[in-house]
Amino acid sequence: MSSTPFIPCCRPLLVGSFPHDRHETAVELILAHTPEYPVWPQLPVHAREGMMVQYIQGLPGLTLADEKVRVDVTQPDYDQAQLAFFETLLAEDPQAFAQDATDVAGLFALEAALKAGSSAPLAVKGQITGPFTQGVAVKDMEGKAVYFDPGQREAVVGLLAARAAWQVRYLKDALDLPVILFIDEPGLAGFGSSAFIGVGRDEVVESLSTVIQAVHRNGAIAGIHVCGNTDWGLVMDSGADMINFDASGYFDRLLLYGEELKAFVGRGGCLAWGMVPTANADEVAAAEVDGMAAAFESHLAALEELGLDRAQLLAQSVITPACGLGSRTRDEAVRVMELTRDLSARIRAGLPAELKGL
Repeated sequence: MSSTPFIPCCRPLLVGSFPHDRHETAVELILAHTPEYPVWPQLPVHAREGMMVQYIQGLPGLTLADEKVRVDVTQPDYDQAQLAFFETLLAEDPQAFAQDATDVAGLFALEAALKAGSSAPLAVKGQITGPFTQGVAVKDMEGKAVYFDPGQREAVVGLLAARAAWQVRYLKDALDLPVILFIDEPGLAGFGSSAFIGVGRDEVVESLSTVIQAVHRNGAIAGIHVCGNTDWGLVMDSGADMINFDASGYFDRLLLYGEELKAFVGRGGCLAWGMVPTANADEVAAAEVDGMAAAFESHLAALEELGLDRAQLLAQSVITPACGLGSRTRDEAVRVMELTRDLSARIRAGLPAELKGL
């Protein structure tokens, strides 16, 4: 885990994707609803900002076939390109895997807004696609996920770790703020299913740990977001500082990992509670702060029954939507942001006196 203490005390935090087409508009909304921990926006309406392509440019043999991300090892210069790629990784050049506005325009839009405005964040949040999700999404030309090939997996993990390191360094240098970097792993909801027979738990932990270590070496806090159920013991074993779980739909599954949770929170780990539903329009429309606040209180009580300390849980928690908002309408996205802000405010109003000033 990071040596940097993080005591968010149930402040609001957003997942990175939004349905808008203008980065500046998304940034305005983010700063209006979560000014203390703003995130730079990922807008999947732009083709290069889909989570499967946003960070993977530069992978040897990368190509688009039938609108899918593929690796073609039959390219004439593939072996030479792969060798050069790994040599560049080993050199650890801070700028070798830098990204520009073609891929991460939201990062630069947030930077510009913070430098021009009066906001005074406590930290800034970024994100990157996780190595398991990325590795099972990228296929070879025969349709097999590259994650199953040790050499290809090493390349994907190394590229994402380098991109994570660059993002952290850039945000810290540009904004002089603490950085939280989330590793988005929706693919882990399928880990253990028949589709991933042959993928070992240790391999997944090692992949995640490699990216997390890159984040830590550059002085940032590392989180993992999974929008669904997964092996939460695996996630907590990865070295992450925060875990972001869908508390609106899968909290009961998290309770199965009581001992792991006690160890995780005990060593300073933070819980990012996805309390605000995002799965469909009806859930978003029906959500109310009173109901979510009551559910949060019930969830806290359940964790206390497992032996976790209430005050520590409140200190080491943030309130989030259950998932990103890229698939919601703009009105729905704004409603989710409002609910996240207002639920956090309700919970923070009831914090113990010793936490309110933090």
